[in-house]
Amino acid sequence: MFAMQLRALGTPLVWTELPDREPGPGEIRVKVAACGVCRTDLHVVDGDLPSPKLPIIPGHEIVGRVDALGAGVTDLTIGERVGVPWLGHTCGTCPYCASGHENLCDAPLFTGYTRDGGFATASIADSRYAFPLGEDGDDVALAPLLCAGLIGWRALAMAGDGKRLGLYGFGAAAHIIAQVAAWQGRTVYAFTRPGDVATQAFAKTIGAIWAGGSDEMPPDLLDAALIFAPVGALVPAALKAVRKGGRVVCAGIHMSDIPSFPYSLLWEERQIVSVANLTRQDGLDFLKIAPQAGITTTTSRYRLADANQALDDLRAGRFEGAAVLVP
Repeated sequence: MFAMQLRALGTPLVWTELPDREPGPGEIRVKVAACGVCRTDLHVVDGDLPSPKLPIIPGHEIVGRVDALGAGVTDLTIGERVGVPWLGHTCGTCPYCASGHENLCDAPLFTGYTRDGGFATASIADSRYAFPLGEDGDDVALAPLLCAGLIGWRALAMAGDGKRLGLYGFGAAAHIIAQVAAWQGRTVYAFTRPGDVATQAFAKTIGAIWAGGSDEMPPDLLDAALIFAPVGALVPAALKAVRKGGRVVCAGIHMSDIPSFPYSLLWEERQIVSVANLTRQDGLDFLKIAPQAGITTTTSRYRLADANQALDDLRAGRFEGAAVLVP
């Protein structure tokens, strides 16, 4: 197998040939057809997340076909198309797992961070955390759903039922969840980097009724705001934009420090909440409604060997939607 491997934090990925790996008990081997490039991959590569397994193969938006089964795997078959997300393993026994909050597991493994991921021609996955994808849809188009879509979905659920929804940071996750929110009958307001008129125009093509810079106020107070950009300064900005009783959801796994702000922004029962990972039920629910909502992902394709270029382009915001590696 071939892979793009991170050997030291803050350094480029290295094209590597590795022995083919066999799945252990409860595992599957997936022949990778496509793997999305997520901002969390940047956080892993840049060292923003603590203690990754090194060397590590990044990538946690994997679409591929099962080509080997480990002992005890009976619910998947050879040749079946599956998706492998960020949450790659849980202990099943800690209080969080036992109470249905496996996303908060005390001993998790994360795909592309603490277990090898999908920037490769093949990947080993826990069969419990591989979602059957069926045969509808293109591999590349499906890949961003496995993290950008899933985390966006969980964040949207945590936002509550409010109709006026602000999305801060209009990248892969926001461009998917904006379509879901519009399908649900919500009104979407998109916030981008100040002056980014191209992304603001893009947001309006997929459901936003208003788009502006993150330093602007929307024309109406929001019921909820989802923050996808890893910028702590957006928290007080979003609090200012939500109504009394409104909610701000921090949807990223990493964020810069939140600056101090006056209590008056939080007063009147505004709330700040965070999203951590996902549950398998999140995956099942979202992948069921995705085709009903008519989600169309905007993607930029890169060869596996060009993973470093894809990461650089993501860091610089050189494309709309999501980048996807194709082995």
